[in-house]
Amino acid sequence: MGATTPAQAHALGFKVIIDWVANHTGPDHWWTKEHPNYYIRNAQGNFYDRNGWHDVIDLNFYNNHMRQDMIAAMKFWITECNIDGFRCDMAHLVPLDFWRTARITLDAIKPLFWLAETETLLYHQVFDVSYTWTWMHQTEKYFKGLVYFPELLRTLDQYKANFPPEALRLYFTTNHDENSWNGTEYEKYGAGALMLAVFSCTWEGLPLIYSGQEMPNFKRLKFFEKDTIEWTGSYELHVFYKALLQLRKTNPALSIDGTALTYRIKTSADGQVFSYLRRKGDREVLMALNFSSSPLAHFEFMDDRIKGSYRNIFNNLIIDMDRMKPLTLQAWDYQVLEK
Repeated sequence: MGATTPAQAHALGFKVIIDWVANHTGPDHWWTKEHPNYYIRNAQGNFYDRNGWHDVIDLNFYNNHMRQDMIAAMKFWITECNIDGFRCDMAHLVPLDFWRTARITLDAIKPLFWLAETETLLYHQVFDVSYTWTWMHQTEKYFKGLVYFPELLRTLDQYKANFPPEALRLYFTTNHDENSWNGTEYEKYGAGALMLAVFSCTWEGLPLIYSGQEMPNFKRLKFFEKDTIEWTGSYELHVFYKALLQLRKTNPALSIDGTALTYRIKTSADGQVFSYLRRKGDREVLMALNFSSSPLAHFEFMDDRIKGSYRNIFNNLIIDMDRMKPLTLQAWDYQVLEK
């Protein structure tokens, strides 16, 4: 199959965003010859990268002509290719006022989606969505036994306290950096990887799904060399992810427009089960996630809001909470119940 153009992607109902690396270029970029003053230099007068990355060199954002040329390059992708937004690499390494100018200029052409690879709060003055690196690192520590369950959940409290409601967060279990440098999601989370994927797709914010997760992919991909995913033709998790994403698409209780409410739900096993209810009007989705290698022969929801009938989205079984018998959860298990 050949490459899909933005127009073809749009015809299929997709939006197209591209990765934009504003902080640096490769050392062989043509600007190094035509516009060497577009770069910073060290004491020896050489191009360099302030983070110590040896494969790139940093741009000089004190040079206004460089800023204008970069925004012009970004504009090309909108006017010529009709893309829908940018995923901005290491956005916090670039001055916020540049991003503000870029967004004002480019959103005048068409409204765009702006995703920042950062967790710096101030950058939500410009960006729609930011990464949840702290949550990802805390969950990895939890699975290594380095932090306790309450400390893990405290991260979510800190997000809610520190970030404004309109600041969308991006949740994930893996991405291109994590897979290559720190291991696959199964190396990091083992049997809990799917439970965390359920969380990413149902908690407040947006989920990121990386190439090969629907297979699943157990391979670390090389970072600096071409290293293809070993596609087997068997997509064991296709139905799993399809059920979660279809739920996000069809149930307004998982909407990101700020109108859906989230309630933490007390259970009879709060030391290991994280349960929460997403609600908008009379639409509800109830989650119960076992953050433990210990199975639960039975547990109960201890909240008066949980009543009526719910459908398990993975097997379509109906549970009548008014006549509920205790539910079961296996190790690292999950329940996603739609009212």
